[in-house]
Amino acid sequence: MSTSLAAAPGTTRAAEGAGGTALAVETSGLTKRFRGGQVAVADLDLAVPAGAVYGFLGPNGSGKTTTIRMLLGLIAPTSGTVHLLGRPVPAERAAVLPRVGALVEGPAFHPYLTGAENLRRADAADRTVDARTSRARIAAALDRVGLGAAADKRYRVYSLGMRQRLGLAMALLRPRDLLVLDEPTNGLDPQGTREVRALVREVAAEGTTVVVSTHLLAEVEQLASHVGVMSAGRLVAQGTLAEVTSATTTRVEVECRAPHAAAVVLGDAGLAAVTATPGGAGADLGAADPEQVLAALVAAGVGVRQFVLHRSTLEELFVALTGEGFDVRA
Repeated sequence: MSTSLAAAPGTTRAAEGAGGTALAVETSGLTKRFRGGQVAVADLDLAVPAGAVYGFLGPNGSGKTTTIRMLLGLIAPTSGTVHLLGRPVPAERAAVLPRVGALVEGPAFHPYLTGAENLRRADAADRTVDARTSRARIAAALDRVGLGAAADKRYRVYSLGMRQRLGLAMALLRPRDLLVLDEPTNGLDPQGTREVRALVREVAAEGTTVVVSTHLLAEVEQLASHVGVMSAGRLVAQGTLAEVTSATTTRVEVECRAPHAAAVVLGDAGLAAVTATPGGAGADLGAADPEQVLAALVAAGVGVRQFVLHRSTLEELFVALTGEGFDVRA
C-alpha cells in the first residue's frame, strides 16, 4: 500500500527548487538488492529538511537499517543516489562524514578498555579534529550521555543501556550537522529513554538535523517534526508529522435515541461510511464542518446526547500503511 501525502518527495524537491527548505538528506531511487535477488530497499526517495527531527519508522525488517547503512556509505546501493548535507555519497564521503554523527546497530568497542579509553581510540582515528582538545571533548561527551561516573569502568562490565550511551557519546565527540541514530533507546530503561529524548531535543535545538530510526511510536510522537514510514523496503508515507497524521480519518460518533434518523441526516450532509447502531450513528467526517453537521442533526429533531469526533491514532495509521503492528511502549 502506498500513501501520497502533501510532503511526498517530489513535492519537497519542487519546493526546494523554488527557494524552499534545504535538505540535509536526500535520496533518489535508492535501491538495495542482495545476492539471491532479495530487495531490501526499493526506489526510495527520502527528503529530510535541514534542522528537522526526522522519525524514520517501520516494523523490524522493513529496510530502515539497510537504508541508513547506504546513507553512511557502509554498503553500496544497487542503484539510486544519496546526498548528505548537499554532497553526494559515497563520492564525497571523506568530506561530508566528519560532519555526520551516527549510531548504527550498536557500535563495536574494545571490551577490556574503559569507556573513556574507547572514545580516545575513536577520536584518535579522526584526523579532522584537534588532538589537543580530545580529553575535554571526551569528558563532555560522556557527561552529556550520563556516563561521566562510569568513564573509567571497562566496557565489558557495561550494561546494554550503558553500551548504547557510549555509542551516543562517540557520535557526539565533535559538533555535528547531521546525527543519524538507529534505535537509540535500545536496551535503555524508561529513565534512560527519557534522557535520550531530551538529548535529541537539545541537539536539535542547537541546529543539528537528527534522523531517528525506530519502531517505537512514542519516540516519534514526542520528538519528530517530520516522519517517513517504511514497509517491506518501500517508503509508504513521508511529510511533517502533522501532514502524515492528517491522512487519518476523523469519525463522527453520535449518541441518540433515533439512530436511523441520525444516519439519514449524516448521509444527507455528505458524510461517508454511515452506520447505525442501537445507541446512535457514525460516519466519516471528511471535509465536512462538524458544527454544521451537529446543527443539521438538531434541526432535524434528533435528540443528540453526545457528539464525538474520533481521529484515528498514529498507531492505527501505521497499521493501515504497513499491515503490521508497532511497539507503542514509552
